[in-house]
Amino acid sequence: MEVKSKTNSGQFSEEPEFISESSITTSRTKVDLNNLIKKVKDEEKRSKRQNFVISAAALSAIAVFGIILTL
Repeated sequence: MEVKSKTNSGQFSEEPEFISESSITTSRTKVDLNNLIKKVKDEEKRSKRQNFVISAAALSAIAVFGIILTL
């Protein structure tokens, strides 16, 4: 498995670090489906809100451009 490491400046280094599969430990934890469903719904709400804001900004820009053209 190839993993690129982040440097202190926040950029990825070009040197790949290799991690052996045996060094990765897996733990058996229970996943709460209610939490997962809530996260998905929250993400959908954020996505819808972001799409609405982008659409409103685009329509506003078109309206302003149209007003400027009519003057």
